[in-house]
Amino acid sequence: MHDDIKKALEVLKNRGIILYPTDTVWGIGCDATNETAVDRIYQIKKRADNKSMLVLMENPALLERYVAEVPEIAWDLVEVATTPLTVIYQGAKNLAKNLVAEDGSIGIRFTKETFTTQLLQRFRRPLVSTSPNISSEKSPAFFYEISEEIKKQVDYIVGYRQNDITPAQPSGIIKLGVGGRIEIIRK
Repeated sequence: MHDDIKKALEVLKNRGIILYPTDTVWGIGCDATNETAVDRIYQIKKRADNKSMLVLMENPALLERYVAEVPEIAWDLVEVATTPLTVIYQGAKNLAKNLVAEDGSIGIRFTKETFTTQLLQRFRRPLVSTSPNISSEKSPAFFYEISEEIKKQVDYIVGYRQNDITPAQPSGIIKLGVGGRIEIIRK
């Protein structure tokens, strides 16, 4: 795992794209603050750039660095979540402009998975995390289901957990609105 983290860091620092395990399914990722890298992911996925992607972080204390105003309820949601949870916040800041949704929102998930936590701690920036598939195609649940087309277009494929066949699910998604309004997007 140490060598994977070292190589992934090198790629990320050079605007590269990685294919990596997360706390849910495998993801395609890059520096969430770099517009060029984010654009490459849209191209790899053949995805319209008006469809936002989520961001992974390892520490809730960093949230205020990337969200203009964090609603009080957000802290409770992050604290009590027992399964991976993506929260969509209004007022994204300090992230690549092409990553933020048209309404100024951004989805953020805090990972507890060993590899991504260590990678994020060393990278010191959030990572894009999006499913490793062409837009509109089925999202792969395991590494072996990821298409060769995707694998050929990334700059580094993490070796750690490639043989893991533990069932994984995408995260739940909650959108926080004005005045503490909560909208459940995906359970």
